[in-house]
Amino acid sequence: IEALIGNGLAYIASNRDIFFDVSKFPSYGKLSGKQIDELRAGARVEVQEAKDDPLDFVLWKAAKQNEPSWDSPWGPGRPGWHIECSAMSTHCLGNHFDIHGGGMDLQFPHHENEIAQSEGATGEPFVNFWMHNGFVRVNDEKMSKSLKNFFTVREVLTQYRPEEIRFFILSSHYRSPLNYSVENLGEARAALIRLYTALRDIDTGKADVDRSFSEQFNDVMDDDFNTPRAIALLHEIAHEINRLDRNSPRVQSLATSLKYYGGILGLLQEPPVTFLQSHPGSTDVVMSSDEIDELITRRNRAREEKNYKEADRIRNLLTEKGILLDDTPQGTVWRRE
Repeated sequence: IEALIGNGLAYIASNRDIFFDVSKFPSYGKLSGKQIDELRAGARVEVQEAKDDPLDFVLWKAAKQNEPSWDSPWGPGRPGWHIECSAMSTHCLGNHFDIHGGGMDLQFPHHENEIAQSEGATGEPFVNFWMHNGFVRVNDEKMSKSLKNFFTVREVLTQYRPEEIRFFILSSHYRSPLNYSVENLGEARAALIRLYTALRDIDTGKADVDRSFSEQFNDVMDDDFNTPRAIALLHEIAHEINRLDRNSPRVQSLATSLKYYGGILGLLQEPPVTFLQSHPGSTDVVMSSDEIDELITRRNRAREEKNYKEADRIRNLLTEKGILLDDTPQGTVWRRE
């Protein structure tokens, strides 16, 4: 605040509040694309405000009776909301840093004001890239405590694996609204299972990454961090794996590539069998791996004896417990639903 006053960009008002003088910062509005004249025409000044211009914003609020306050060169008071963020950012990251994030609703006026006061105080460019994320919605309604549709990550993790939640988030562009629903999380789980299933029983350490996908992957990620398109590319690779002979060198290279590009997004880093057979969330496991393997052994024995009624009974029992079987040329494999 002292630097802004010294640079002629802030002033002490008659009520002892300190305001940033927007008219002295010509590039104000460059982040949000708003024009100062249009903003001024639609602005309203509250009664008793001492600012010179309706667009000027407060840097320091003089203390009123019984308010929390701190000492300052201008008397007791408290910092404004915007100046706190500039103080923290420049202290922790320096006057100029790469990426600043936040919700769409913070672009104006908060981040616009951060730019003005930070660059006005330091004389340096503030941030290279701004990333504003869309809002989280629940069943197409805004998430809020007042609607009682608010929840924590800890609560969600009782039903879903962390990687499933990550996959769900990455399936939407970060600037788009993220609609939380049981159906959407279920779709994310099913899609992630398909990717892990494509990797099952393939040794990804025996082949090099297929670099023919690098340009495509880099292009979509360079396109404003377009993770939905990156995930679509992962599914294309998985589809190609499933189309070919799983023992071919080409499949091994594709599987290595799927794991590599998935890893850039923080996905597909568990052994496929571990992921597919682990229990989603932190709820109690209905059946242990040993119990499942024992039932599969009994089912295979029944099939060998052509006792298909018993084999079907065991399969149905496992299905009821959320255990799905897949009879492959390499034998019967299972995963949790």
